[in-house]
Amino acid sequence: MTDWNHMTLAGFQRKLADGELSPLDWWKACRKRINAMDPNLQAWECLAPEPAITGCDGAPPYPALCGIPVGIKDIIDTARLPTTWGTRGYHRVTHSDMDAAIVTQLTRLGALPMGKTVSTEYAYFQPSKTCNPHDSARTPGGSSSGSAAAVAAGMVPVALGTQTVGSIIRPASYCGVVGFKPTHGTLSIAGVKALAPSLDTLGWFTRHLEDTRTLFTALTGSDPTPALERLEGVRVGLCRVPSTHSPSLETAAALEGAAEKMAALGADLDTAELGPSFDELVTHQQVILAYEAARALASEHVRFEASMSPALIALLDEGQRLSLAHYWASRQAADRARLMLSQQLAERFDVLLAPSAPGVAPEGLDSTGDPIYSRAWTLLGVPCVNLPLHWTPRGLPVGVQLIAGRYQDLRLLSIASALMP
Repeated sequence: MTDWNHMTLAGFQRKLADGELSPLDWWKACRKRINAMDPNLQAWECLAPEPAITGCDGAPPYPALCGIPVGIKDIIDTARLPTTWGTRGYHRVTHSDMDAAIVTQLTRLGALPMGKTVSTEYAYFQPSKTCNPHDSARTPGGSSSGSAAAVAAGMVPVALGTQTVGSIIRPASYCGVVGFKPTHGTLSIAGVKALAPSLDTLGWFTRHLEDTRTLFTALTGSDPTPALERLEGVRVGLCRVPSTHSPSLETAAALEGAAEKMAALGADLDTAELGPSFDELVTHQQVILAYEAARALASEHVRFEASMSPALIALLDEGQRLSLAHYWASRQAADRARLMLSQQLAERFDVLLAPSAPGVAPEGLDSTGDPIYSRAWTLLGVPCVNLPLHWTPRGLPVGVQLIAGRYQDLRLLSIASALMP
C-alpha cells in the first residue's frame, strides 16, 4: 500500500516513469482523505472536479510536476473555480476570465489543482473557518489558513500561500509544515489579489523540504542545487527582530534545538545584533501595509464596507489617513535596512536563524496569532523558510525560520536541507 504522507514529488515522478503508479493516483488518494477529514478541518473553500489528464498520459519523460495535487489559496484567480478572497461570499466571482499566472505555470508542468483553500478576508487578519489539524480548538494561523492545514493533514502535498505580513511562515509554524516565502518578486503575482503590492509575496507549503526545493526549481527554471549533509563553513547569525519582544519558552526551546543541531553539523554560530533601526521595521511595515491596502482595496471598501470585518475597515481607514510623506519615510527606512542587512550577510553570515512565531498556535479561533517575527523580513523582501523542527510534549509544533539575503533562495534551501534530510 502506498504511503502517501511520506511520498515526495520526485519519488512520485520516479514511480510514474517506472509504471508503478498512474498520474491520477495521488489526486484520488488526496480527494479520499479530504472527503473524510474536511468536514471537521474546514480547509477547503471549494473542490475541483476530477481532472482530465493531458501531457502525462503518453510515454515518459513526463512534465516535472505530472500528477501532483496542489491546493490554490482562495485569493488566486482560477478560470474554472470560484474565487471569494476569503470574504465568505460577500465578494464572489464564479469564474475568472483566466487562471492566475502561477496556476497556469503549475498546470503546464503537469500539476493538478485540487481546489481552493480557505483564506482569511482579503488575506488580512479576520479569522477563517479552518481549525488547526493538531488541535481543533486552536488557530491554524493566517492568512493562508487552509493551505497550511491541508498540507499538514495530508490532504495535498503542496498548497500555495501568500505572505504580506506573516501569512506563510506563521501558519507553517502553527501547523508543523515547511513554509517557503521566496525573495519578493521571484514569482509573478498576476491574478493574485493585491493587499500591499510592495509586500505581497507568493510561496507555498509542503511536508518535505525536498519538495520545496523541487517546486522552486520547476517554477523558476533554475538549476537544481545539491542538498547539504554538513554545514562546515556556513555562518549562522542568531537573530530576533524585534529584539524587544520575548518569545515563549516553546519558541526559545525550538531555537536552542535548531542552533545545537546546526553547530553539530559544523556551522559557525554567532549573535546577529542588527540594532534598534531593525526593531523599528515592525512599525514601518505596518505603515506601508495600511497605506497600500487602502489603495489596493479602494473599490472593495466602497462596495462592501457594510459586510467587511471591523479589523479590515480599521486598516483601510488608517491607510487613508496616512500621508504620502509618512509612507515614503517608511519606504526609505526599509531601503536603508535592506542595504545594512545585505552588508551583514555578505560580511558575517550566510543565513539568520530566527523565530517563526511567538509560540505554539494560540487557543481559540477568534485570532490568527501574532505575526511579529515576520513583519521585518517580509518588508525587506528576503527569502525565508519555516522548518518544523520542534514539537511540544502536547504534540504541538513550533517552527524556526532561516533567512537569507535577497536572491539567495537556492543557497537558503540547500542549507535548510541539512536540517531536514
